[in-house]
Order: sequence, then structure tokens, then C-alpha cells
Amino acid sequence: MWHTNCWQLVIFAAGPWVGALMDSMPRVDAFKCLCVVQTLSMLTSASVTIYALSGAAPMASTATVLFLQPWFLVLVAASAVERLAGLATGVAFERDWVVLLAGANRPIALANANAILRRVELVCEISGPFIFGILLSQFDPKLCVKWAVVVMIVSLPVLLNLVDSTDRLSKGTLQRPKHANPGDKTKGSTADTHHEEAAEGGLQAVMRGWKEYLAQPVLPASLAYVLLYFNAVLAPGGLMTTYLTQQGVNASLVGLFRGLCALMGFAATFLSATMISKFGVLKAGAASLIFQALVLAMAVTVYLSNPIGPQASLVLFLFLTVISRLGYWAYDMVDAQIFQTAIPATQANLVGTTEVSLASLAELVMLGVAIVANDVKYFGGLAALSMASVVGAAWIYWHWLANPTDDQRRLFPHDPHFDDSNKARQLALQKLVPSSL
Repeated sequence: MWHTNCWQLVIFAAGPWVGALMDSMPRVDAFKCLCVVQTLSMLTSASVTIYALSGAAPMASTATVLFLQPWFLVLVAASAVERLAGLATGVAFERDWVVLLAGANRPIALANANAILRRVELVCEISGPFIFGILLSQFDPKLCVKWAVVVMIVSLPVLLNLVDSTDRLSKGTLQRPKHANPGDKTKGSTADTHHEEAAEGGLQAVMRGWKEYLAQPVLPASLAYVLLYFNAVLAPGGLMTTYLTQQGVNASLVGLFRGLCALMGFAATFLSATMISKFGVLKAGAASLIFQALVLAMAVTVYLSNPIGPQASLVLFLFLTVISRLGYWAYDMVDAQIFQTAIPATQANLVGTTEVSLASLAELVMLGVAIVANDVKYFGGLAALSMASVVGAAWIYWHWLANPTDDQRRLFPHDPHFDDSNKARQLALQKLVPSSL
């Protein structure tokens, strides 16, 4: 728990600064630099893990004593750097690169590109732990970690070569625009200001990140996304796993639950792309959030009322929780596309990392609440609180969608939501003002 809390705090504190730094640097060079930093931090973590598994690390009787061990501090620091670098590369690729390559004004192409990227990501997240788990069951843990080190070292040059190939095939699309002439590069220009603030690396860059984030016209859609991270209980995470274990649920059922949740994420990539192409990105977001809120409301009702017996009610509760992940993953892609469309390319990394930083804080707060209410008897209350956060997200998004602004119409001029509104207004005017004979 300490390990998780530390890197979440690091992401919350340093995320906007890293985003500002990336927006001030050439895209390809910044991405390659972060890949190297991420690999080095993973190699450090692996080395410390091998050291601990070899028996050279002193035994710790309590969590506090363990946290004060030098090798454990190195492990926590390396893990935090790895998470921060991974966050930055993910935001750069999903919120910046894919927009330039697919086209911000091509919503269907952008939705399909996002779906493909998410499928690849989910396949890697599922297959990686699965393969490593099989290796752990057959071989010595130290040997498995050493094999992981080999994979890291071999994959880094391959990754860097793929990045260069993407840049070459895009024919300059990923290059940041330069000043047309020396006279354009004034001291007060936006690019220079971003570079200076990021280079300072202090509070100024972080404050600018939050200022830019809060000033975005799609802020309600982002806040709805952040609220979903308060749903740390009704999700396939550590809290749900701990509860099921304490309830004596078979380990195979717990594994099946987590596997089905991951499968729902994969299925949502097809569902969300279809919804966006048919209803538009704005209505797809509303449908995703309302669906998740309704299903989770039913799940919490089943858990609290226990209508069909303890075991059957628990199975139904888990089934509804699994189904709700369809709405979560679908809105995850909707939020990404809304940001891809609305955020200028010069602020894509800054605003994107700030959003993830706020989401990390939301998850950390919910974990803190769960630590305080760590008794099983409070699980129902925690589940209701998680459900309420999803309902709140759906309400915020629906209120934003039902009260469109000029910025919404400007950013999403071809979205079916506004096409329908325009048709309705024209029909009303025709009824009020009869055509002349």
C-alpha cells in the first residue's frame, strides 16, 4: 500500500511539470528520452528485486521497518520514476501523436485508431502478467526477473527504431512548427514561455498546468472521468480482491472475475467505436456513463438487499460489476477523443498529464478512505460511495451535454448531437413562422 501511495503522490505532484517539459521539446526526442528513462528505472527495480530475493536484504518485522530499508527506498523511487515516465509516454502517444497521425477533424478515423491502440494495450496488460505468472510457477523467481531484464534490454532498441520509423513515415507530421522568421520568436511568445516555465521545473510549471486544465471548455467531461477513479471498490483492483479473499471466495473465481473485467475492456473497444460512429462522441459519452451508473446501482442494491441468498447474491453482484466495466472502458475512450479534439497540440501533454494527476489523487483519496474503513462490514458503504461517484460523473456530463455552449459547437461542429439540435430548431421556426403562399 505504501508503494502504491508513493508513486500516486509523485504522479500528482510532478505530472503537470513533465507534461509542460514535453510540450516544450521536440516530440520524437522527448518520447525517446522518456523510453530510456523508463527502461533504466525498470532495470533498477529489477536489480533491487533480485537483491532482495537473494537473501542479502535484511528482514523487516513491520511495514514501517521495511519502508526505512535503503534497498526498499530505492525500489519505491525507481518505481515512481517508471510510473511517471510511463504516464508521460502514454499521454504523449494517446493524446498527441495519434491525433496528428489520424487527424483531429476525422472523428471516425480517430475513434478506430483509439480502439486499436486500446486493444493492443489490453492484450499486453493481460498477456504479460499471465506469461510471467506461468514462468513463476515453473522457475525460480530470481531467474524469471533476470529474463524480464533481458526482455527490457532487447526491446529498448526495437522501440526506439519503431519511433524513428513512425517519424520517418509520417513525413514531418510529428515535428513541432518552427518560427517562420527570427522576428516571430519574441521573448513573450507562447512557445518560449512554455519552455522557460518547464525548464524552471518548479511550482510555476505545475501551476500553469492546473490553470490550463481548469480553463479548458471540456472541463466537465474531464471531471466526470476523474470521478470514475473514486470507484476504487467496484473495480477489479486490490480492494475488491481483498474483500473476496476475506469472504472465502475461491481463488479461481477471483481470477475469473478479474479476467472477465479485462475482457469487458477489450469488448468495449469495439462497442465504443461503433457508438461514436453512430451517435457521435458526445452522445456516446452520455450513454456510457448512464449505463455504468445504472448497472452499478443494481449491483449495490443486490449486495445490500441480498435477495437470493448469500452465495447467489454475491455471484450476481460480481456479474453486474463485470458488466459495468463496459461503460467504464467505453467512456475512457470517449474522454480521450474529446480531449484529442478539444485540446490544442501545444498543450496536449500538459493538460493530459494534469488530468491523469487529478485522477491519481482521486484514486489515492478513495484508497485512504478504504484504509480508515478497513473492516469487511464497511464494504457495503464503500461500494455505495463508489457507485455515487459514478452517478455524479453521469450527472455532470449530462448537465454539460444538455446545456451546450458556443465552445462545444465550435469544437464539435459535425457531431450528431448538434445536428439534431439544429434540425429541431429549424422545425420549430417553421411551425412558428408559416411559409408565405
